[in-house]
Amino acid sequence: MGVEPQQGGASRQRLLFESQEDAPRPETAGTGRTYAGIIEEWQATAALDRKRALAPERYLMEAICDRENLNRAYKRVKANRGAPGVDGMTVGDLFAWLAGHRDELLASLLNGTYQPQPVRGVEIPKPGGGVRQLGVPTVVDRLVQQAILQVLEPLLDPTFSDSSYGFRPRRSAHDALKQAQEYVAEGRRIVVDMDLEKFFDRVNHDILMSRLARRIGDKRLLAIVRRFLEAGMMQEGVCVARHEGTPQGGPLSPLLSNLLLDDLDQELERRGHKFCRYADDCNIYVRSQAAGERVLASITAFLEGKLHLKVNRQKSAVAFTQERKFLGHRLLAGGKLGIAPASLKRAKGKIRQITRRNRGISLDRMIRELNSFLTGWVTYFRHAQCRSHLASLEGWIRRKLRCVRLKQRKRAKSIADFLHSLGVPRSRAWTTAACGKGWWRMAASPAAHEAMTPTWFKTQGLVSLTDRYLAFNR
Repeated sequence: MGVEPQQGGASRQRLLFESQEDAPRPETAGTGRTYAGIIEEWQATAALDRKRALAPERYLMEAICDRENLNRAYKRVKANRGAPGVDGMTVGDLFAWLAGHRDELLASLLNGTYQPQPVRGVEIPKPGGGVRQLGVPTVVDRLVQQAILQVLEPLLDPTFSDSSYGFRPRRSAHDALKQAQEYVAEGRRIVVDMDLEKFFDRVNHDILMSRLARRIGDKRLLAIVRRFLEAGMMQEGVCVARHEGTPQGGPLSPLLSNLLLDDLDQELERRGHKFCRYADDCNIYVRSQAAGERVLASITAFLEGKLHLKVNRQKSAVAFTQERKFLGHRLLAGGKLGIAPASLKRAKGKIRQITRRNRGISLDRMIRELNSFLTGWVTYFRHAQCRSHLASLEGWIRRKLRCVRLKQRKRAKSIADFLHSLGVPRSRAWTTAACGKGWWRMAASPAAHEAMTPTWFKTQGLVSLTDRYLAFNR
């Protein structure tokens, strides 16, 4: 599985998984295999191929174990890298492990006995407070999940709603926002903002598996997927059994979550609602507050009664679109986009972390880290009406960096010499350097602004948010 160079720098390459075309021919069969026996094997294979052609949904494990599919899965897992699971195996160790366990792995998949290992529990902070529980599968389990995903996704994804955008091929958050803009521009200025409480931790296994069994008939695959759902979670050396939930972190989780929530999409479409769903973030657009209240009550009953999910009543609401956020944005009057205040607050928090004055790194490195974050951030919000916000944010960032640069000079003479070298008259440079004010106030002084201008920051390599934003919106 996957093409890897042999040791010693040799140019020859080998494949861990081979296709049926690579099997020995009758005339070259090894000792112990008769011509008649091999013909019988070929006939059995041909019979299986006919069955797969007539009922492909019942023979998906053969497609999962196909050489090309496994090679693609291996390459994807290797490219994604990721942390080791409970067994400590790294992505770099995977090829050597597969070389010694290939046949055993294939046999367990084809006969449906493959047994996943527990996932490693990891908690990360959530932007709005609290923690999010992640589950890190072992590298081998990630490989198997990826191989399953590559076969199931082409079967399941085309059946999903056009109003579902999260974790789907050739769909993005910007597509969801564009659709939401159209609904608001049509006059649907009230949004029913549904928040599912700990969605990934509360997925009901029986309901999810029943939805999957409607689409596929390979009982071996169904059994393996169920084992992935029920695999324990290792936390602080203790393996905790799981009877619900599909922890975020495995390749299969997004597809399975979309499969479960497709019931919600179908119900909303049956009722004729206009909505956008991105994973478990669902916004329904209506024309009046009263209609919104009715929709919130009825959909809450549907989610909790039929799918056994919990709606967070404190975070769910019916309000004007500009009062709520969707994928980090606000939907303004006429369908225009703005940046949600919470998104600006999170961005400032990240910038504060990067520009901490006690980090002990060079200004060049700090600017490189800032550029990496700011470039992606402004690219994501490129469709929002936010030029004034970006100009204000840029000024604040430059003050943070002036503060860092002045502190790095430490002593009054060094600060005065630095300011003077950038064109500030020496008397004014000394007045600023010896003022005794804190670094933050000193960074806002006229001398600091005169020395470290926006042009100077450009020469240091700092990206301009407004320039990049205007380039996107010409």
